[in-house]
Amino acid sequence: MENKKINIVIVDDHPIVIEGLRMMLNSQPFFNVSESFTSGLETLSFIRSNTVDIILLDITLPDANGTELCREIKTASPDTAVIMFSNRSERSIIMQAIQNGASGYLLKNTSIEELVICIKGALSGDIVFCNETKLIISRPSPVTLPIPRLTKREKQILQLVAQGKTSNNIAEELFLSPLTVDTHRKNLLQKFQAKNSTELINIAVQQRMIEE
Repeated sequence: MENKKINIVIVDDHPIVIEGLRMMLNSQPFFNVSESFTSGLETLSFIRSNTVDIILLDITLPDANGTELCREIKTASPDTAVIMFSNRSERSIIMQAIQNGASGYLLKNTSIEELVICIKGALSGDIVFCNETKLIISRPSPVTLPIPRLTKREKQILQLVAQGKTSNNIAEELFLSPLTVDTHRKNLLQKFQAKNSTELINIAVQQRMIEE
């Protein structure tokens, strides 16, 4: 086993990135980049009929989302370690990739030394991150705003605002004065911490208080 080379596949939509990685990894003892692909479909087809130790997988591909492709790869080949290799640094994407079975997440500014260490760690069963990714995931998660409590009238007005109705339209429909409707709208903006009606509707949809 000690003389067996680690079989690596690179999946990225930029050929220049693939060639750079191939040269760096093939210069390392016991590493062998056997194949490279620019699409998810090609990758899955190869994985289903070939043994691969490590896949370095980009997030953005022309025919697939990398995090979803990771899940499909792990289903087709559970023993293959998938390391995400991307410029995307959003915490939510990093965590989604790990939830979908990735063995790690590296940013493309990772040094070759760090990349080698992470590949070896993933092969040993560790979840690996470059130093910058570790900093990103160690930050506290954004605070989710609590769902505001609305009066029956506010719920009615929120639904009508979502339908694109003006204060005058709402006033006529609910037999209120436009001034009263405007007061309710201001209260809604305050409760949802929204700057305008568009943001109000977006937040209300996210919190499932109105339908899209």
